[in-house]
Amino acid sequence: MDLEKLSNGKPLEASQYNSLALAYMGDAVFELLVRRKMMEQGNLHVKNLHQQTISLVCAHAQSEDMAVLEPHLTEEEFDVYKRGRNVAGRIPKNADMTEYRRATGFEALFGWLYLKGEFDRIDALFSLIFP
Repeated sequence: MDLEKLSNGKPLEASQYNSLALAYMGDAVFELLVRRKMMEQGNLHVKNLHQQTISLVCAHAQSEDMAVLEPHLTEEEFDVYKRGRNVAGRIPKNADMTEYRRATGFEALFGWLYLKGEFDRIDALFSLIFP
């Protein structure tokens, strides 16, 4: 997917955002990628698309995805992930704390890469999760 078309072509200074703001952006970026992947499966009923998407963007799934990505991250990417993972925040009552924190780090990583304009890297990491 060409995420660059969604930006104005100018990367933002990713380092000026806190980890929760990065996770906020990364949540949207990752969900858009997943939705695009679901649409590539063909003309499915919207309810099915939604259910499949939700199962892939939940904290549990993102935590598992992070385990796949971890060995492939650069040192800088891993530092962004750790900062996102270690942010103190309110954990939803239906979420496992460890999974939720790993998912927040995962989302922060995707948000950071997006704001830096690293669209090819986002695609490369996404393809490790969904070959």
